[in-house]
Amino acid sequence: MRKLMFGALAGLLVTGLIPGIAAAQGEAPGAPGAHPSWLPADKTGFGTAHNRSSNVWFTLQGGQLSEVYYPDLSTPSVRSMNFVVTDGRSFADIDSAAKAQQVRRTDDDSLTYEQTITDDQHRWRLRKTYVTDPAATTVLVDVDFQSLTGRPYQLYAVADPDLTNDGSDDSAARKGNAVTAQDATNAAALIAKPAFTKTSVGYAGNSDGTAQLMTTFKLNTYDTAAKGNVVLTGQTSADGVRNRHVTLALGMGAKAADALGSAQASQRRGVRDITRAYDRGWEQYLRGISKPPSSLKTDAERDLYKASMLTLAASEDKHHPGAFIASPSMPWRFGNNDPEWSPSGTYHLVWPRDLYQIATGLAAGGDQAAANRAVSYMFGTQQQADGHMPQNSRVDGVPYWTSIQLDETAFPIVLAQQLGRTDLWPGVRKAADFIIGYQGPNGQASPYTQQERWEEQDGWSPSTIASVIAGLVCAADLASHSGAPADAARYLAAADKMKADLPKQTITTNGPLSKDPYFVRLTKDANANAPTTYNLGNSSVTMDQRAVTDAGFLDLVRLGIYRADDPVVKNSVRVTDKEIAFTTPTGQFWHRYTKDGYGEQADGSPWDYTFPAESRTTFGRLWPLLAGERGEYELTLGDPSSAARRLRDLGRVSSSAETMPEQVWDENPPSGRPEFPTGTPNTSATPLAWTHAQYVRLAWDVKAGSVLETPRVVRCHFLGC
Repeated sequence: MRKLMFGALAGLLVTGLIPGIAAAQGEAPGAPGAHPSWLPADKTGFGTAHNRSSNVWFTLQGGQLSEVYYPDLSTPSVRSMNFVVTDGRSFADIDSAAKAQQVRRTDDDSLTYEQTITDDQHRWRLRKTYVTDPAATTVLVDVDFQSLTGRPYQLYAVADPDLTNDGSDDSAARKGNAVTAQDATNAAALIAKPAFTKTSVGYAGNSDGTAQLMTTFKLNTYDTAAKGNVVLTGQTSADGVRNRHVTLALGMGAKAADALGSAQASQRRGVRDITRAYDRGWEQYLRGISKPPSSLKTDAERDLYKASMLTLAASEDKHHPGAFIASPSMPWRFGNNDPEWSPSGTYHLVWPRDLYQIATGLAAGGDQAAANRAVSYMFGTQQQADGHMPQNSRVDGVPYWTSIQLDETAFPIVLAQQLGRTDLWPGVRKAADFIIGYQGPNGQASPYTQQERWEEQDGWSPSTIASVIAGLVCAADLASHSGAPADAARYLAAADKMKADLPKQTITTNGPLSKDPYFVRLTKDANANAPTTYNLGNSSVTMDQRAVTDAGFLDLVRLGIYRADDPVVKNSVRVTDKEIAFTTPTGQFWHRYTKDGYGEQADGSPWDYTFPAESRTTFGRLWPLLAGERGEYELTLGDPSSAARRLRDLGRVSSSAETMPEQVWDENPPSGRPEFPTGTPNTSATPLAWTHAQYVRLAWDVKAGSVLETPRVVRCHFLGC
C-alpha cells in the first residue's frame, strides 16, 4: 500500500482531499481510491486453526499482516493491516516500514506467529502475536506497544480489505466502536479491546487513515465510504506508557453484521483462551503423525520439518477436503489485482501437479488421511468429463487455466496406485484412456503435451513422459486388481512403446552441450537431433532445442523407469550441473532450465510478461526444490551422504519463521547486493507447498536410504524387482 499511497500524498496536499485538523463527518473524499494491489509474495507466516469450522487464514509479509483468506483458500479478502505510531505533532511512522523486524513462531508445535518491530529512531517497539479463533472466522492480533522514550504516543490500526478478491467495489462504514467493510458477498469488521477511542473509514491513498496521519499527524472521522478501495482505521487506547496492551479482532462474514458478530464473540472469549485452543489443535495434529526422522540432525532442522507439515496441513481448504493450494501468495505481476489475473494470480489455486507433490510429502510424514483426501479430490472433484485433470482449479474444482498438461493427469493415477485406491478405478480408466488418446492441436500424438511441467512450452518433455509412462503402468496395476485385464494390457503396451520412443524424442546425440548423448529440456518436433529453434519465453532468447537443458529427466529415475547409473542419465546430470547449477552460501541449487526468465528484473523489480522477447529483462532464479530432486536421484545412485547434504542445503533457505520459498537469489543481478543476498529467498511464492513437501519427503528418503515414493510396480516392470 505504501507505493500506492506515498505517490499520491503530494497531490493530496495541493488538492485538499485531506482536510486539516478540524473533525469531518459523512462520506469520505477521494473515491474510488488508489488501484488495489496485493502485497509481495515473500510471506513470513501462514496460519489458520486446525479445525474445519473456522474458514479463515492469515499471512504475514515483512512486519505486517498481509492477505487474509475468506471464505476459502482461493479467495483473498483482506490485503493488509498495519499500525501507525505518531506523537500527534511531529512524526508518524508505519510499523512495517521499520528496518528492525523479527518474525518467529512462538511454539514449534503450532502456527502462532509473533512480529517484533522496533522504530528506526528507537522511540517505540511493537510486539504483535497472530492466531485465528477455532470457534469463529476471526483473526486476532494481540499487541504490546512500548514507548522507549517514556513519552506517550498514539497507536492506530489500519486495515485494508479487498473483499472477495476485488478491492475496487467495497463499501465501508463506522458502527459504534467498530469499522466495517462490505461487498456483494463478503464483509470484514475491525474492533479492539479496549475499544477504539476513534474510528474512520476512507479511500486508499486519499482519505484513509495512513494518508491522513502521515500528512497531518491527525485522524479526521469519516462515517462512510460508498464504493471503491476502502480502508478501515481505529485509534487504540494504547499509549506505550500507561496503557501498553490491546487486542485487535478482524472478523469475517457474509454480511457486516456477521463479521462484527464474529469479532465480538472472539473478544468475549478472550485471546488467551483462543490461543490455547488454537495451539492445542495443532499440537494434537502433530501427535497423530510421524515424529521428525533421524535424518534431521539439528533442532532447527526438526523445527523446520514440523513447520513444513503444519504448513502443508494449513494449505488445505476447510470446506473442500483434499483441495490443497500451491501457495497463499501472489508473486509479481500476479499481485496487481488486474481483471486479467483474477483470481489474483494463480498460486492460491489447486494444481494437480503440486497436489501430487503435497500428497506424497504428507504421506511420507505419516498423514495418509490427507493424501487420500487429495487423490479423492482430484478424481472426485477436479477430473473433467473426458478424463483429464485441469491445469488448475479453484478449491471448488472449477477450472481456471485450461491448457492440457499430461503430467497433471498422470500423477493422480500414480498417487491412486500408491495409496491402493482401487475404488478410484473408474476415474483412473478415464484418465489413462485420455492420455493414450490425446492429440495436440496439430494432431501430435501422446506423449506430446500442450504444456510441460514449467507450463511455458509444448512438445515432448522427458519429465512429462516419465509421469505418463509411470501413470500408465500404475493404471495397468489398478486395472488388474479391478478385473480389467484387457485395459491392463493396453496400458502396459502403450507405456512400453513410449519408453522405446523416448530416446529419439528427447535424447540428443549431436547437441552442442556434450559429445555424449544427453536429455534436452524438450523437443518441438519429437526429434532430439534436429536443430529446431524456439523462444524460451519470459523475455528470454531463442535457442536451438538441443542447447536447452533442465533436470526433469530425473523423474525417469525417481519413478522407476531408468536406472540411476544409466550412461545417458549420468551424462545429463553433468550437463545440467555445468549449464544451470550455481553454488550459493546456502548450497548448490538449479535453475529450471537454460536461460530461464521467470523471476525478477536485474534491478530487483517484479517480473512481468510484457517485456519483449530476446530482451533478457527478467531472470529466473534458483529453485531449492530441485536440490531435493537431486537428493532423491543421489539416493537411487547409492550416494546417501550427498543426499543428506541436499537435505541440509534445502533446509537453509527458509525464513526466520520457517516459510520456504519457490526461488532464491542466484548469480544474476541484482543478486549479491546487500538487500539481495545470494542463496536467500527472493519475492517468489512463499511458502511454496511443493518446497515444504520436498523437504519432508527427502527427510524420510534419507532416513530410509531409498526413494520411498518410487512406484514398485513401475520399477519392477522396467528394471526388475
